This record gives sequence, structure tokens and C-alpha cells, in this order.
Amino acid sequence: MARTPTTALSREDKRAQAEAAQQDALLREVDDAVRQGDLESFMARYGKPLAAAVILLILAFGAYLFWQHRQEQAMERDSEVLVTAIDQLEANNLAAADERLAELSADSEGAAAINAVLLRAGIAAEQGNADEAANLFASVASNADAPQTLRDLARVREIATRYDDMEPVQVITALKPLAVPGRPFFASAGELVGHAYLAQGNRDQAGALFAQIARDENTPESARARMLNMAGILGVDAVDDVQELLDRQAAGGGEAELADPAGGGEAELADPAGAVQ
Repeated sequence: MARTPTTALSREDKRAQAEAAQQDALLREVDDAVRQGDLESFMARYGKPLAAAVILLILAFGAYLFWQHRQEQAMERDSEVLVTAIDQLEANNLAAADERLAELSADSEGAAAINAVLLRAGIAAEQGNADEAANLFASVASNADAPQTLRDLARVREIATRYDDMEPVQVITALKPLAVPGRPFFASAGELVGHAYLAQGNRDQAGALFAQIARDENTPESARARMLNMAGILGVDAVDDVQELLDRQAAGGGEAELADPAGGGEAELADPAGAVQ
């Protein structure tokens, strides 16, 4: 028995498929038109501000590159001035060196200017201008932009320069935070604090501090010898290992004269300000 042909249904399916395809094409065209319209609308509204922002960004980047180049040039120039000033110092032309350093500290910023001020302070101290030297050291010590190590160095040098005009309690207050083992200038700050204790009559505190400095492995040999001597004068034994001390003195090419702790005698105390180098 023959099957009924399905030609009519196939034509309808084809027509439906064609209509669906036309609908899809129409929707795509509408969607593209909407997208195009949105883009044109967006560009019409934000195009100029966006272009301005891009231009500003490019200009800012160019300005940064220019600034970086100028900074590098300034650093090179400052380094040359510092080297020239140091050469003048080595030739003992203090006035010429100070003039160059004064210009650098006035016209420059950052590490170069800070080092220039420290060098100028050293020149002033060398020339006997204690007040000027102390003021220059103080300016670095109070400079929040300076590295902490340089600030600590400047504070120690300032107090050493002003020591004779200060009360012991002022010296102790200023330097006690630095007279701590592990701090970069423990030996220098501690020595000044120890002499301030002596000025107050606190021999026990002074002797203990001198001994602590002498035992610190980071203390320079010259300062260690002084501290051993001072601790011995005050009746404090700062020598933990006698053989180690003798070996260290032999390596240093000399011997430190130690006071007899039991001798009860008084030795003349070194100038505390002159001990800080």
C-alpha cells in the first residue's frame, strides 16, 4: 500500500525556516544599528573628554620622563660638586670647600644637600666655630627627610660640640635613646652619656655603661681601649677574656693602658667632647 506524500508539509517547513532566518537577520541588523547608535551617542557625549584624558595621560608620562632626566642630571651635578669640595678639603682649602658646599646645600635637595651640611658642620668645627657647627648639626638632626642614621650621627656630633655648655641631664636626655647596644652610634653616644653620669656623681652608672661599651663587639678599637680604661678607673672589670683582649691589642699594633680597678686612684678623665670622632 502506497504512503501519502508529505510535499505540502515540507513546503511549510521551508517557509517557516525562511521566515525564521529573515527574523534572525532583521534582529541582527536592529542589534547592529542599536550598537552603532549607542556608540555614536557615547562618542558624541564622552568622546571629547575621553580624548582629552588620553592626551593628558600622554603629557603626564612625558613630563615624568623629563623630570626623571632632570633629576639624574641634578644628581650628577651634585656628585661633582661634592667630589670637588672633598678634594678641596683634602688640600686643606677649607674656605673654598665651604663655599662650594654652601651653594650645594642651598640649591639642592635630598642626600647631596644633607651631606653638604654635615661637611660644612665639620669645617666649622675644624675652624673653631663651635656654635655654627652645632647649629648645622642640629639642622640635620631635626630634618625629617634625612636618613635616620645621618640624623643620629648629627645629634651625637651636635651634643659633643655643645657638651661644655650643657647640663649633664640635658646630655643624658638627648643621647640616652642612642646609647643602646645595637644602635649605630652606641659607643659615641654612650661615652658622652657616661661622662654626663660622672658629672652628676653617678659613678656606678657611668662605670657600668663604659664596661658595656667596651664589651660591645661593634665598638671601634680606639673607643674600646678608652672604655676599658674608664671602667677600670671606676672599679668595674670590663675584661671578660684577657687572652682575647691581648690578641686584639696585638692585632691592633698596640696596647691599651688599663687602670687598676683595685688601686683606688683617680685618673684624669678625657674630654668627652673630643672623644667623639
